[in-house]
Amino acid sequence: MVTGIGGELGSLVAALLEDEPWVGQIEGLDTNPPRRRLKRSAFHLVDHSHRSRISEIISTFNPHVLIHLAIWEPHARLNTTAAKIHSDGLALGVIDAANEIPALESLIIRSGVEVYGTYGHWPQLPDEESLLDPQSTFGQMLVRLEQQTAAVATARGAAIAQLRLGTVIGPHVPSPLGRLLRLPAVPFNPLGNPKFSVIGHQDAARAIIAAAHHHAHGIANISADGSISVSAAAGIGRRLALPVIGPAWWLTRTVSGIAGAPVPDHVSELLQHGRGALCTTSTELFGFTPLLTTTEVITRLYAWPNIVRVPSQRKVA
Repeated sequence: MVTGIGGELGSLVAALLEDEPWVGQIEGLDTNPPRRRLKRSAFHLVDHSHRSRISEIISTFNPHVLIHLAIWEPHARLNTTAAKIHSDGLALGVIDAANEIPALESLIIRSGVEVYGTYGHWPQLPDEESLLDPQSTFGQMLVRLEQQTAAVATARGAAIAQLRLGTVIGPHVPSPLGRLLRLPAVPFNPLGNPKFSVIGHQDAARAIIAAAHHHAHGIANISADGSISVSAAAGIGRRLALPVIGPAWWLTRTVSGIAGAPVPDHVSELLQHGRGALCTTSTELFGFTPLLTTTEVITRLYAWPNIVRVPSQRKVA
């Protein structure tokens, strides 16, 4: 069972699972239909507020492996308030079901390196045993999800893999950081020029599938090798790197939002302080290593074609 199968990452995971010989029946649920064609995955359309319906769908299917990807990053597709409501609502239905389904063997949870908060500020690189100190709404959402699902797994005696992903970047992945980096001018902190890491969408999907295949149990940071500063990233894309200090960040966030790239607090945190993590357990737990480095992911970000608006050829009454 894949929750969040309607999103870019969820539908990619489902598509790749369909080609895995060890995978039997696949079902998924989300508040929107999948964004790619799936050959043999059954899809259930649900509302985030229908907790009992979410639980019923999962319980009826009775999966051995439950992959929970239905977490809305603030300002990816929804604003911060809506993202929190949607994520929390769907998680409650998933937790209800996980407490009941008899076949459950393994839980795979999408989390993020935002959980480290100030402990993840450059040049600090937290590992999986580092303290959690989320200052952002997204980081707090993810910590709460980790705590709730860990309690369920412990009670059920099931394996649980909590995958703390770096910012996921891909051609169709709705990413507030990705949108910001593609603006003509990109704000950065000139004081120390902090660095950050990301993860390509294909690598993120591979990590999720590997964790499911191995029934992994534990916490794993999932980020591409290497790091890059915001100014260096802007240079790759031939964007203007705009130095910003102190109170000017408020104005920068306002202007960026007007330009179509809202800056939620976890992205503002990354721009001002950087964000990274040491990936020390993923190879041991489920044999995963990323194929692309952070610089390669950012280079591909700028290689995507821009939207070209084509005017109509004739007037229509």
